[in-house]
Amino acid sequence: MNPAILLQIFVLLFAVVIHEVAHGWVAYKCGDPTARDMGRLTLNPLPHVDLFMTIIMPILAYLTIGFVIGGAKPVPINPNNFRNSKRDMILVSLAGCAANFAAAIFFAILIQLGIAKIVPAFTMLCIYGVLINILLGVFNLIPIPPLDGSKILMSVLPYRQMMTYLRFERFGFILIILFVSSGFFRLIFNYVIMPLASLMTGMKL
Repeated sequence: MNPAILLQIFVLLFAVVIHEVAHGWVAYKCGDPTARDMGRLTLNPLPHVDLFMTIIMPILAYLTIGFVIGGAKPVPINPNNFRNSKRDMILVSLAGCAANFAAAIFFAILIQLGIAKIVPAFTMLCIYGVLINILLGVFNLIPIPPLDGSKILMSVLPYRQMMTYLRFERFGFILIILFVSSGFFRLIFNYVIMPLASLMTGMKL
């Protein structure tokens, strides 16, 4: 297998795990211990692996844009335990994306300081660390169920509009497949993700 693909898979696993752990940790801080009690506040990737998001979707993304992107099994959340249901749902939903953006900044700092240049393979790993974490953060903000953007949108919609929006939840994975395989997703990758990653790393990617 191409070493670049192995590095992408490694970084993707790291990115999706910290994404889900961030959701569960913020949920715990907001009063919901469900993820903690079910053993999901762990950096071990095995409890987070999902057939579609962690295996099928990265393959589909690689075939369409030549780059892996995916997700993990969503951490269990019980909004009934939140102290402020709407506010806390938004915080929990944003936490995963925030963790990915923070990771992207960390890898970018390693590149900018020259630390990543110690080992050539580590340089490439840091570049993928920036790219994949930005991509995962931006992708999850898209308001397609079950992505985080949909939960944020539902938290701010009036009740009637929220119930109408919920009707599309059953088609979420189909909509995600259509979106990933569409030219629109490629546009976001080429004109948003890549320029942002180039800016952060100081490299032409």
